[in-house]
Amino acid sequence: MLITLEEVKLYLRVESSDEDGMINGLIESAEQLCMDIARVNSEVLMEEAATARIAVLYAIAFLYENREEADHKELLTMLRALLFGVRREVF
Repeated sequence: MLITLEEVKLYLRVESSDEDGMINGLIESAEQLCMDIARVNSEVLMEEAATARIAVLYAIAFLYENREEADHKELLTMLRALLFGVRREVF
């Protein structure tokens, strides 16, 4: 994993452990989403850690804060912009 549960909870300002399971799921989903958008595997994403961490944290926060009515087009557009320099032309 690129980002730990503790880092995400600090970023989201979550103090309890009540939502740890959901947050772990968001971490996995956000990392996979970023890999899919950048068209890279986890090793390449780790090599681009500085950019990838920002994109993953953004995706987690977006999904966490908008869990009822997430606008996925808005999320994908922002992630494409954040990962533009990392994105491969083909898989």
